Amino acid sequence: MHRRNGIEETEIDLLVEAIVRCHGFDFRGYAWSSLRRRILGAVAREGTGTISGLIELVLHDPAAMQRVVSSIAVNVSAMFRDPPFFKAFRDAVVPLLRTYPFIRVWQAGCSMGEEVYSLAILLEEAGLYDRCRLYATDMSEDVLRQAREAVYPLNLMQRYTQNYIQAGGTRAFSEYYTATHEQAALRPSLQRNIVFSQHNLVTDGPFNEFHVVLCRNVLIYFNRPLQDQVHTLLHQSLTPFGVLGLGSKETLRFTSVETNYEPLVESERLYRRVA
Repeated sequence: MHRRNGIEETEIDLLVEAIVRCHGFDFRGYAWSSLRRRILGAVAREGTGTISGLIELVLHDPAAMQRVVSSIAVNVSAMFRDPPFFKAFRDAVVPLLRTYPFIRVWQAGCSMGEEVYSLAILLEEAGLYDRCRLYATDMSEDVLRQAREAVYPLNLMQRYTQNYIQAGGTRAFSEYYTATHEQAALRPSLQRNIVFSQHNLVTDGPFNEFHVVLCRNVLIYFNRPLQDQVHTLLHQSLTPFGVLGLGSKETLRFTSVETNYEPLVESERLYRRVA
């Protein structure tokens, strides 16, 4: 583990404070090691030499501020990422959703949209998509713009196809995109029931009640108090008996809301709210 340096820690605190004051994005509760690594990466890319130099740059250059915020935020995803999760969702959650006349789903921290489009495909194949509304949110308007475009590198489609098959897909994955040059554009009809919107899990509150909330591979980048704060937000956003989906390295254990859920498919981090 990296030993904290007092001057470096102060510089990081000042940079994070500058970002929250000038841009509204709050990284103060992010895990230290991940935050430090991403900030030092930004120092190298921007060529400032020091964190203090990076602070001066972002305070006077809005474009640099946007680049640094995007580099600190975590935007890593894939279609049907962790296929067993989507297989478990298909097998255990879809039957529950069939009991609702209209279904609201929140994909929190949607990044560039790969997972919410995966969910749209799954719900389409289950015959449920036309009575669903999917809310896909992220803190970054830049990644939301990319998510709305629904265009991904063509060389990823082979891996995404394998993920789709392992996740229990029932059609040919190629039906869902059109290949052009080096890019793959997803079928526009997949967007028909998706609402993309900016939402910051750190600073914003609940905005609806949902039958499903997916917040996968986001909480691992937060420290323990912030994890607990976000878990409270997710719990407040679920209807009674709603389903929560977390990432493979995330857990409800030792959180203030742990007893408010029962395992649905615990191995895949799927839980049902019971209180």
